Parts: sequence; C-alpha cells; structure tokens
Amino acid sequence: MTAITAKLVGELRERSGAGMMDCKKALTETNGDIEAAIEHLRKTGLAKADKKADRVAAEGRVATASDNGKAVLVEVNSETDFAAKNAEFIDFTHAVAQAVLQAGVTEIEAVKASAITGFANIEEAAKAKTATIGEKIDVRRAARVENDGPLGVYSHGGKIGVIVALKGGSEELAKGIAMHVAAMNPPYVKAEDVPADFIAREKDIALAAMSDKEKNKPADILDKIITGKINKIVSDVTLVGQPYVLDTNLTVGDVLKKEGADVVKVVRLVVGEGIEKVQEDYLAEVQKAMQV
Repeated sequence: MTAITAKLVGELRERSGAGMMDCKKALTETNGDIEAAIEHLRKTGLAKADKKADRVAAEGRVATASDNGKAVLVEVNSETDFAAKNAEFIDFTHAVAQAVLQAGVTEIEAVKASAITGFANIEEAAKAKTATIGEKIDVRRAARVENDGPLGVYSHGGKIGVIVALKGGSEELAKGIAMHVAAMNPPYVKAEDVPADFIAREKDIALAAMSDKEKNKPADILDKIITGKINKIVSDVTLVGQPYVLDTNLTVGDVLKKEGADVVKVVRLVVGEGIEKVQEDYLAEVQKAMQV
C-alpha cells in the first residue's frame, strides 16, 4: 500500500477539486492509488473531472515557419521568461525555425546538426546564444507537416504553436481551426479517434454517478440517458464536436461541413510541456537559515 502523505492528498485535491478529507478518504479506500481515487471521487459525485494539467517548467518560445505546403514548429527553451522575451532570443528562434523548415528534419539530433546562417549548425548557434544572452539556450523539439491542401499555422504569444492541415476548405479556415486548437486543446479530432476504454470508463462513471431513481428506469430509457451523457463527453473531447471559438453557434464539425473540408492532421506544441520545474520554497530556506 502506498503511504497516504500530505503531498499525495494535496495532489489529488488539485486534480479533482474535491475536499481535503474526501481526498484522504478516497486514497485510503484505494490503497493510495491516485488514479483509482480520482475515479472513485467521480463515481461518488465529489469530482466532475480530472483537473490535472501538464506540468510546465521550461521557458522559451515555439517558433513557426511555413512555405509552399510545408510548416514547422520548433521549441527553443531558455531558463527564464525574461530571456524568452529578449529580442535577440526571439530572432534566434525565428532563424532556427527557418533552418529546420529548409532541412526537412524533426529528430532532435538531426535538427541540432542542421545548417544555420553564421554557424556550423544549430547546436553551435545555440551555444553562442547561451554565451551572449547569459542563459542556457536549448533547441528541444520540432514538428513538421506537409500538405497538398490548406495549411493553418498559428502561434499564441510564442507559447503555443499549432499546425492544422485540411483537405478542402481554405487557408483562412485552417488558420481559424489552428486558433481553436491553441485555445481548446482537444485530445482527439473525431469521435472514432476516442479510445474504446475511455468510452467504457465514462459509461461506468456515468452509471455509478446516477441516482437510484434514474437507475430504476426501464433499460431502454436508461440506455438513452447513458448514451446522451457519453455523446456529450465525446463532443467535449473531440475537435469536430466542440463549439468553434470564432463562432460558438456552430461546432468545428459544422464549419468544416459548410466548406466541404476535413481535418488531415493537427500538431500542437506548448513551451515546456512535460518538463517538471523545481519549485523553490523560499520560506523553508529562510527558516533553515534562521536556525543556523
């Protein structure tokens, strides 16, 4: 059994939004399994959804470049947001994106070995910028999309980069959907992309969360209720099912249908996603210093 620590209870509370004692009880009943505890809280109606967000740590920018049916996103990291806003750093990220677009590679070692104006390669250029800017500069990852149809490329403040490729439609529509993806971050594109185990788990949770009165309804009525709940969830987690951010009276699917378009590919990068940042506890440091 996993020890039920304050840190574990705090993490469950952050992810579920449930009360501290409810979280502690859920962890106790699930032997410290946080994923099982979240499901338990949802089934008992104490949590609506897992609120855990990707832990983002590194600063920097996602730079974009596109030309002639090709587009790239490149994440370049710095140690602080202050450096990420430096004009020299921003110019460097644009130059890297252009170099990666020309190189036609995405594997990070190949990216770093790619040619860039003024230096032997991107890796050497990053080292030079580290020396002049005063912070470690690292080219972390890249994504590339090629498409015969419309390509939409969008950068949200340099922190989020999105590429959307369409079959049919227009560049304007592709750009609008890229903006939607930046804002809403749908996990899946279409209903058929949603895993069967996700659907099964949501059905189980929906049934467990029902009142006794609802559960006692005839089987066909109960099935319709469950199906309605699942369809709503699927719409929430799919790109085509979500209300379009540029016209919330329509879903993204509605807009695509109006223009006779279909989504071919979606790529979204966020600065620092997946990198855990060490949180400084300044109070603890001060208290420790006072004891010396």
